[in-house]
Amino acid sequence: MMIRKTCLWLCVILIGSLRVMRTYGFYVNITYLESAVDIGAVCLDGSPPAYHWNMGSGAGINNWLVHIEGGGWCNNVSTCLARSLTRLGSSKQMMEQVAFSGILHDEPQYNPDFYNWNKIKVRYCDGASFTGDVENVDPETNLHFRGARIFSAVIEDLLAKGMINAENAILSGCSAGGLASILHCDKFKAFFPASTTVKCLADAGYFINSKDLFGKRRLEAFYDDVVNIHGSAKSLPPSCTSKMNNSLCFFPENVVQEIETPLFVTNAAYDSWQIKNAVAPGVVDPHGKWHDCKMDIEQCSSDQIETIQEFRLEFIRALDGFFGTSSPRGMFINSCYAHCQTEIQETWYMSDSPMLSNKTIAEAVGDWFYDRSAFEEIDCPYPCDKTCHNRIF
Repeated sequence: MMIRKTCLWLCVILIGSLRVMRTYGFYVNITYLESAVDIGAVCLDGSPPAYHWNMGSGAGINNWLVHIEGGGWCNNVSTCLARSLTRLGSSKQMMEQVAFSGILHDEPQYNPDFYNWNKIKVRYCDGASFTGDVENVDPETNLHFRGARIFSAVIEDLLAKGMINAENAILSGCSAGGLASILHCDKFKAFFPASTTVKCLADAGYFINSKDLFGKRRLEAFYDDVVNIHGSAKSLPPSCTSKMNNSLCFFPENVVQEIETPLFVTNAAYDSWQIKNAVAPGVVDPHGKWHDCKMDIEQCSSDQIETIQEFRLEFIRALDGFFGTSSPRGMFINSCYAHCQTEIQETWYMSDSPMLSNKTIAEAVGDWFYDRSAFEEIDCPYPCDKTCHNRIF
């Protein structure tokens, strides 16, 4: 009798979990692009690139959303070797299925403007936001720096599978993928005929050249190593690299003015990744005084709040050149402590999702894409926004 009751409860829990998963997302199988190996468009370990595709339906069958996975970068042989043993450097280590939610959801009540589009999640396995292209491969490490080739190979494969007939297309991404959606925005548009409406969306990809607690521009030095080992310079906008160091052209503030394709940026002004890794990384906080603050903004001391308020002001200043172009731009800059808000259902489109001007991120992006109304909003400083989900996902 006890065994039967236990089994019954397990079944109830399982059914409940499946219902929750269906609400907040669903699983999509992986596609390995084996043909890319022949042209050297491979992950760090030489394995084929991969993506997940949920096909469109109905009125959205000729609309395409290509979303790039995030996951940081590797900046030397050691970190790239370590990365090549994980899903962020090898398709051999990737799960066969991933969950689609938020902007990738397929039900209108959770993704009103893009639910029936073709939605692709491009797996991130090169470690340089798909910018690297080094021909030679060191036989001792077998590291392949071929991110730029991966991007082109995946897009060309999707074009051959019907994307060339797209009426609407979006290149989006989160974190390092959000940076990739900025750096590759015009390149993405160039793949399509003039009749296709093409726009780009960057989520938590607007990394700024901030100073750490000791006044050092740590991310700039890191990007310099990334660009050098991956051979990324040739993939960065010449309009930028002709004027400044290549590593500086990894920062959106130095390239967005030249982007001609319509671009929307959604970002937390208190970007949790940047505060954790660029402002107060462990190397400048050996005694862990920032540990609790970095995990929960409500645990920050008054001095720490002052520091992150300075980061917010620096972040807003880095947006100054964002509208220096004729192409339609949009932004949703909320004062939350978060990183990546479009892939997560609760921050994309739910009854209690973060809002600016009474709009969720999903509503703001949809209005901008379909030209229903412009959206260019920067939130008031923390802690004024009570709609924020201030936690680390």
